[in-house]
Parts: sequence; C-alpha cells; structure tokens
Amino acid sequence: MTDSPLVVFDLDGTLVDTAPDLISALNFVLDREGLPALPMASARPMIGAGARKLIERGFEAEDRPLTTANLDRLTADFVAYYADHIADLSRPFDGLHGALDDLAGRGFRFAVCTNKLEWLSRRLLDRLELSDRFAAICGADTFGVSKPDPAILRQTVARAGGNMAGAIMVGDAGPDIGVARRAGVPVIGVTFGYTDVPIVDLKPDRVISDLRELAVTVEGLALQRPK
Repeated sequence: MTDSPLVVFDLDGTLVDTAPDLISALNFVLDREGLPALPMASARPMIGAGARKLIERGFEAEDRPLTTANLDRLTADFVAYYADHIADLSRPFDGLHGALDDLAGRGFRFAVCTNKLEWLSRRLLDRLELSDRFAAICGADTFGVSKPDPAILRQTVARAGGNMAGAIMVGDAGPDIGVARRAGVPVIGVTFGYTDVPIVDLKPDRVISDLRELAVTVEGLALQRPK
C-alpha cells in the first residue's frame, strides 16, 4: 500500500468516448432481431451500466419483450461483435493525456473502476495506449460486483495499492456517484458523459465540463480531505 493519492476513473463517458462503438454493437444486435437501429442521440444516455443493461434498454425503447435466455444470447453476440470493433471510433476525451500528466506530476496515481467487463476494458485501453497509466483496471466481472456496490470501488483501490482515505472518484453517471457515496470518497462528475439524469442533479462534490479542469479540481478536493 502507498500513501500516494489515487484518482479512480469510470471508463465509458469519463475517460473515453466509447458511444460510437457501443451503439454500433447495440444496433448490430437489434438488426439481427429485426429491430430498427437507434440513433446516437437517443441511445447515448443508455450507456453506463454494462452490456446487458444496454441491450435491455435498447429493447425497451422498441417495446420488445426480452427473456433472460434471449438476453444471455444477445449479450454474448454483442460482446463478440464489440470486442472486434472496440476502438474503431472510440477515442479519449479531449484533454485526457494532459490531465493525467498534470496529476501524475502532482503525485497522484490512477485506477479504473468500470461496469464494463475487465478484459474488454483492458483491450480498449491497450488499443488506445492508455493501459500503462493505471495501477489497476477493474470491471464488473473482476470482483463479481458492479457499481454502485461499494465493494467494487474498495477492492479497486486495494488492487491499485491505494487507501480509501486518499481516493477520489471521477465519473459521469449515477453508478459513479452512488459508489463513491457508499464508499465514503469524494466524487467529481463530468458533464460530457452518458447519463439520462443530468450529472449536476446527482450532486457530486464537484462538476467539470472539460478534462482540462480535472487536475486543479482533484487537487482542491484532496486538500480538503482530513489528514
């Protein structure tokens, strides 16, 4: 364990704009089931709770019932397609590299805590040459729990060699705010991610609209934490 402060990031909608490839995979599944493709604007807020939930939301949008067996099959199809196209169009949000460099220079370390599967998260970050930035990359399957269950955040922090007293969460949606609150760590919300509820309405400790604001915001929160 290290005393270095740790910034724990959500992945989709926080670090990387993955919406184009996720929605492409969703529309691949919908098309195979005879359903029309969903436009980016309406499908974008459906992202953030994992592949199964994205598919469920896609079918709900078309008022199509979905059995557990079909959801299992479609999730497998989605994952297989998505894995092959994971970084076709997905890109880091503007300002990410500079923000990480700035924070690293101030002594911060980084981890990823996502509801995406760990192997898909690693594949995406590998393709974008970002994996080496993070002391831990943990997904919904890593510990068998998903956000907002606080266990996933606590165990991510532990795997990164950090401690909860020095951790700050950064995310774009309800599961990120929820996991931080339940784990007792400060949380920064970003406005450019994927959520059906405006991030300001979820009342994170701080809100930023650009990753270029991240370093000073993280450091300000860290300075306010009890020593």
